[in-house]
Amino acid sequence: MAGARAEHSAVELQILVVRSGGFAGLTQRWSVDERDPADDWIALVEACPWDAVGEDPASRDRFVWRIEARMARRHREASVPDSLLTGPWRDLVERVQKDGTGA
Repeated sequence: MAGARAEHSAVELQILVVRSGGFAGLTQRWSVDERDPADDWIALVEACPWDAVGEDPASRDRFVWRIEARMARRHREASVPDSLLTGPWRDLVERVQKDGTGA
């Protein structure tokens, strides 16, 4: 158990992207764990407007993206409607989908 804690704390950047909803209500997940994250990963996370996520009341039956980022001791989390997944949000999600693991 102690080894698992030590391994978990060694990860410097963790990003989780969960897409849920849509017509069929399916959920997909992608994640990235970086022990020594490159500056471009940090820049992608920092570019996202974490405190200014809007709502889309007309987004029934559309996807919703839950995005979580943990960097050192900082944790950011947002739920982004599919219609607002643009700019830095889209860049971050596409990078996690491309370079991360999916389940």
